[in-house]
Amino acid sequence: MRAVISVSDKRGLGPFARALADRGVDIYSTGGTKRVIAEAGVPVKSISELTGFPEILDGRVKTLHPAVHGGILARRDLADHMDQLASHGIGLIDMVVVNLYPFVETVSREGVDLTEALENIDIGGPTLVRASAKNFPHVLVVVDPRDYESVAGKLADGDIDHDFRKRLARKAFRHVALYDTAIADYLSEGSDPFPDELTIGMTKAQRLRYGENPHQQGAFYAGSTSRGGGIGGAKQLWGKELSFNNIADADAAWNAASDFEGPTVSVVKHMNPCGLASHEDLAEAYRRALAGDPVSAFGGIVACNRKVGLETAEEISKVFYEIVL
Repeated sequence: MRAVISVSDKRGLGPFARALADRGVDIYSTGGTKRVIAEAGVPVKSISELTGFPEILDGRVKTLHPAVHGGILARRDLADHMDQLASHGIGLIDMVVVNLYPFVETVSREGVDLTEALENIDIGGPTLVRASAKNFPHVLVVVDPRDYESVAGKLADGDIDHDFRKRLARKAFRHVALYDTAIADYLSEGSDPFPDELTIGMTKAQRLRYGENPHQQGAFYAGSTSRGGGIGGAKQLWGKELSFNNIADADAAWNAASDFEGPTVSVVKHMNPCGLASHEDLAEAYRRALAGDPVSAFGGIVACNRKVGLETAEEISKVFYEIVL
């Protein structure tokens, strides 16, 4: 069994590579990934030994080669495919372990220009992932370090079933789709806000206590490519697990307060505005917002677009709120 490993996220890589080697897997790798595997004391070969061709263009071209993709894409159940590999001296590749350059993390940093952003667009990685996921009945594709343990366990048990392979392939295609969406979003800044085709990339931020109603399940997904503020990037400091309504109301309250340049407080309950007020004194802004509908405000959400001082905090504490932002 042969595996190609080339990962940006190197969490758990050493122990996983060791588990593969212990199962007799021959490992081929590139660059920093190869170094980490070697430092873990695991035998590893260069992709160049597989292709017979060196890395070129500063590493832009290293895995884009028939000796790699032929070994991945060949269907083992088609004699013609196997004959073609044999005639060209190409061996099978049974596992691909890849995750992609940190594009979102790169473009989220201050001062990143277009040149640096383009250099962090992975080409060989998505091609490896898509090829192996396309041929998942024959090739195991792993894009998430959290799956290393289950993959190693399946290998040890000799029980890599079709459903397991399919689940990993599904995750692989989503991994690439999310990545491509991030790149498209980055390149779309300043362009038509309503393109003919639109993709949305989301990652699960957390499971919710319940959905819109207590008998429903729910989860909160945030835009994985957003570089702005909002509830998707907020940090919960204290309190119980949130519900669908908590997040929807919090988003509405935060956006309302954030629309104003001066000190502003908004109060929202079940997506209905209870009060909204601006004043140079934030505590006074809160009192005026509360006065809009002090009855409905109970159990709602209060949002302030300024840092809250002691006086404002004491005023807010007189009323029960689900969330304070």
